Amino acid sequence: MADTDNMVYLGSADESLASTAAWKATIAEFIGTLLFIFIGCGSVVATVDLLAGGATDISQAMAVAVTHGIALAVVIASTSVVSGGHINPAVTFGIVLSGKLSILRGLMYWVGQLLGGVVGALLLKWTTPVKYQGSLGSHGLGADIEWSSGLIIEIILTFMLVFTVFGTAVDKRGPAAIAPLAIGLSVLVGIVVGFPFTGGSMNPARSFGPAFVSGTWGNHWVYWVGPLIGGAIASLVYTWVFLPPSRPTTRRVGQDEYAPVDAA
Repeated sequence: MADTDNMVYLGSADESLASTAAWKATIAEFIGTLLFIFIGCGSVVATVDLLAGGATDISQAMAVAVTHGIALAVVIASTSVVSGGHINPAVTFGIVLSGKLSILRGLMYWVGQLLGGVVGALLLKWTTPVKYQGSLGSHGLGADIEWSSGLIIEIILTFMLVFTVFGTAVDKRGPAAIAPLAIGLSVLVGIVVGFPFTGGSMNPARSFGPAFVSGTWGNHWVYWVGPLIGGAIASLVYTWVFLPPSRPTTRRVGQDEYAPVDAA
């Protein structure tokens, strides 16, 4: 159990591995991430590879951004009552750093999210004609974009996303009712800005799933390091500057009450 000073805490096996609630939450993260990857990557395959023959213009970028944003909002609203609706290792990392989720529970979420990303990408591959599969919507740096620029962009965009999560879904003073929409919109605008530079990931699971299935690993580390740094900075800033000290609880997205994250 964490203390009241928002400290990171390990948690116990009884509260995580032996907890029915923890496994249900992990399964919810798996299903939610699977759906998000299938729909999100599917929008790239459909609008860029299938319809445009690999060419990309602003209309395709907007279609991809809107699809990702709406899909994420729907998935968060659907899973928040069970797991909090993270659907993103960077979000989970930030909440662990805030002391509102144990390290062990966070690792379980990561496993669920990454497996969900892989299975979602596999399902997309199996349902897409071979000649249109391409990289299955994998992220990659744009033409003439250096890794340093891509890294900074992912840090900034993920900071915005995780800061939005804390302001709407973690902070009990926030507008919880619109949290899924606000989080989805932050991803939408992040993709609009980041699309020509990095693709606008903000989510290691979103990048890992299609990369694993398609074997597209170019500069993949950027999509881990950038989002994790951005999520960590957002978490630390919001936790230590804006979030009142509290017991180690976190509110489910869209709910009015805080629920202990380590409850069995």
